Order: sequence, then structure tokens, then C-alpha cells
Amino acid sequence: MAAGSRLLFLLLLPWLVMASHSPPGCKIRITSKGLDLVKQEGLRFVEQELQNITVSDLHGKEGQFHYNISQVKVVDLQLAFSDLHFQPQQHLVFNINNASISLRFRRQLLYWFFYDIGSINASADGVHIHTVLQLAKDEAGRLKISNITCNASIARMHAGFSGTLRKVYEFLSTFIVTGMRFLLSQQICPSLEHASLVLLNSVLDTVPVRNYVDEHIGIDYSLLRDPAVSTDTLDLDFKGMFFPRARENQELENHAVEPVIKETERMVYVAFSEYFFDSAMHAYFQAGVLAIELQGEKVPKDLEVLLRATFFGTIFMLSPAVDAPLRLVLQVSAPPRCIIKPSGTSVSVSAFLNISLVAPGRPPVQLSSMAMETKLSAKVFLQGKALRVQLDLRRFRIYSKQSALESLALFSLQAPLKTLLQLTIMPIINERTKKGVQIPLPEGMDFTKEVVTNHAGFLTVGADLHFSKGLREVIEKYRPAPTAPTYPSSRPAEPSMDPRQL
Repeated sequence: MAAGSRLLFLLLLPWLVMASHSPPGCKIRITSKGLDLVKQEGLRFVEQELQNITVSDLHGKEGQFHYNISQVKVVDLQLAFSDLHFQPQQHLVFNINNASISLRFRRQLLYWFFYDIGSINASADGVHIHTVLQLAKDEAGRLKISNITCNASIARMHAGFSGTLRKVYEFLSTFIVTGMRFLLSQQICPSLEHASLVLLNSVLDTVPVRNYVDEHIGIDYSLLRDPAVSTDTLDLDFKGMFFPRARENQELENHAVEPVIKETERMVYVAFSEYFFDSAMHAYFQAGVLAIELQGEKVPKDLEVLLRATFFGTIFMLSPAVDAPLRLVLQVSAPPRCIIKPSGTSVSVSAFLNISLVAPGRPPVQLSSMAMETKLSAKVFLQGKALRVQLDLRRFRIYSKQSALESLALFSLQAPLKTLLQLTIMPIINERTKKGVQIPLPEGMDFTKEVVTNHAGFLTVGADLHFSKGLREVIEKYRPAPTAPTYPSSRPAEPSMDPRQL
């Protein structure tokens, strides 16, 4: 019996694995070229963080010599050799090699009855920093830096002494320099840990995860799984599902083709499956907004004349409602479907058109209810961080839901109704899609030089990146409220002017 159970489990295992791997509606790939741009901005941020390092006071006694080092400040950094690269499976590695850090601090020395005070310039050379950032999906489905490992070392440190007791300082330089090198190296990693786990994560918090697109629908950009990191790329799988705001917990199962990104030439690639667009149209359909009503003066005059001529017999039999205004109600009958092919993107729409007379003070009288099938061509493009769609009417046909004879009678309405859609309805639809939907990138980062490529079942947008805002600017805007320090830190005490307190 146990053997049979194991055999059944082995047979079902591939299906269980497939069921657990939900296909993404949206996928983003960041390449090594994109990482090079991130490194440039990140290096400026690291320099700013290291310049704010706080080093504890250093004091001690050697025989009759008492010394105190305080007010240590970083005055210059040279981070000439740095590297940021991907490390499978979920890591980013940031290395700084052979850097130098220039310091200035205040000295105090008491030797018997001699007291000396002044400043010292020092230089830490051969600074090596090795940092590994682990990336993961948090509970909200947002990309976060979940852990950091850091190692820092200083190969050499030099201090320049001057003043009346310069010889004494040179004698004590071994103790002072060794102590300063230890204190400085101990502060580098805690500073970078705070910068990563707190400050950089506050930038990642600006990535939209679940937000509203307009008053009718929202979008879910939560990550489906942890990022996949190779030596050259970082891939992020997003749910990419729209939902009606009235039914925010509604789920639409994804049966579309999973986007596959093979390119690595551009800084970033964003892929959208048919599911991404289908869920948007399904959400609008569920929200009940895929309907348009035209009545009275809103109905084009030429079309009104043709409609009255077409339904003249019916209208005449309804006298005295002959001069009643016409009302046209166009309503989508099922969620539209998106079809993406290498040759282009199209949207298939099924709808019905009800034509009625609405005499004042009397119930509406329906003249006809006709079915419509249309195919729209869709031009998808990216502008800034907004994905936008421009629709154009390509194919259109109407037919009666009642009889083939009536369908034949409606043939003369085919061209004018198509013109009505092109001139009246399509501008309204494109006005709604004009705003677009934001792509899940952090604030301050935008796309440039976008190129859209169609594939079978999905499309990709290859682009380069640029920073419209620096990391520091975004961090200051969203800086978390001050909390208790998460790493050892001490504020340097003001130096005493009284030698007896040394």
C-alpha cells in the first residue's frame, strides 16, 4: 500500500509543481547594463553614508602620557575601484577595493605639566568592503533587501602630527592609529547595514504593489515569488492582474502564455502577457463601465436620418411618437479579449446596440436590438513609467439577434455605425486609456529609448533607465520616523579644556 502511495505521489508531482508555479502577467528583467547605472547612483549614496560615520572618542594612558582623540569626522573619500554584480540565486554583491578615507579629529595630550591641544589629519588607505545583499519577496509581495552580510578592513592608517609635542605624538602614534583604525572599521558595516535594510528598503517601498488605476479599477503588482538572479540578469515575476474596486478580492485565473525574456542588450525589459490586458478589460466589464449611451442631440444628424428611414415603418406604426428623440445604448456583452501575435496586438469585442424612441412622458419604445462584433488594433507604448494603449477600429459587423431577414435590412447601417464608432466612441475610449498604468519601478527611476516587440502571446518593452531623482532625494522624502539605533553608535563627547579631566 505504501509503495502504491509513493508511486501515485511521483506521478502527481509534475502537476503539483506546475500548479504551484503561477504564470506572471508582468515580468521585469534588469540586466548587467542596468546594474551598471544603478552602481553609479548607489556609489554616490554609499559615499554620502560613509561621510556620516560616527566614531567614538579614543582615550588612553601610556606612563605619564594621557591622550584623548575626539570629534572624528570624515572629510574625503576616494572610492575609485568598486563593483556591483549579480550572484545567483538571490543576491547582489557590492565590492569596494583599495579605497581611502581622509579623517580629521581633535587631539588632547597631557604630559606632566605640559598640555597640548589641536587637530590631526589622518588617512585610512587600502580600505576593502565586501557586501552581499539578499533580495526576497516580503509578505506584501514587495521586493526587499532581506539580509546583508558585510566585511570591512583597513590595510594602513597614517596620521600627521604637528605642534610642540610632535615627537611625543609620534611615539604614541602606534597606539592612536591602531585604535582609530579599529574604531573606523567597526563603524563601516553597521552604517551600510542601516543604509540597506532601512534607507534603501524605503526606496523599494515606493514601488506600487496594489494600487488604484482610476475610480473603477486597481492593479495588483505583487511578486509571485522571490527574484531569480543569474550572473547577468535579475528577473521579477509580478502577478500583473487588474481588479474592479467594488470587488477587490476577485481573482481571475491566468491561462495565458508565460512571458519569456531572452534579450540582455538593453538595461531593462518589461514583458506583458495577454492576461495582463485581459484582466484590465475584465475588471472594467465587472465594474459595469463598458457601456455608452447617446440620446437626442448627441446622436449624429446623418445617422439619425438614416435610422429613421430604416425603421420608418415601425416608427409610423408607433404614431404619435414619430418625432420622439432617438436613444442609442452600446454595451459590451462579454469581457473583451486581447490577442498578441508577432504581427501586432488586437482586441476582440462583442457588444449589442439597442435603438429606442424616447417620447417625453412615455416609456421607451425599442426599435431594434442588434449584435456587434468588432476588432480593434492596439498600439502599446511606454512613456516615462506609464504603459499606454492607443486603440483603432479595424473590423466591424452588425447583425440581428432576431432574424436573418432583419440582418439583411441592417446592412445599410454598417458603414454609418462604423463611422459613429470611429468619430464618437473611440475618442472616448482612448481618452480613458490615455493616462495609462504605472510600471512597478521605484520613484525617481524612469525608462528611456523604449522599443516594443510583439511575440506569440506576449509583448516586451526593451528600454534604458535613468534617474530623474537621486536616491538621497527619494530617501529624504520617504525617510522613516526615527527609531532606536539598530547598530552600535555613540556621539563624540565635547573635548574638555581642563587637563585634569584627561
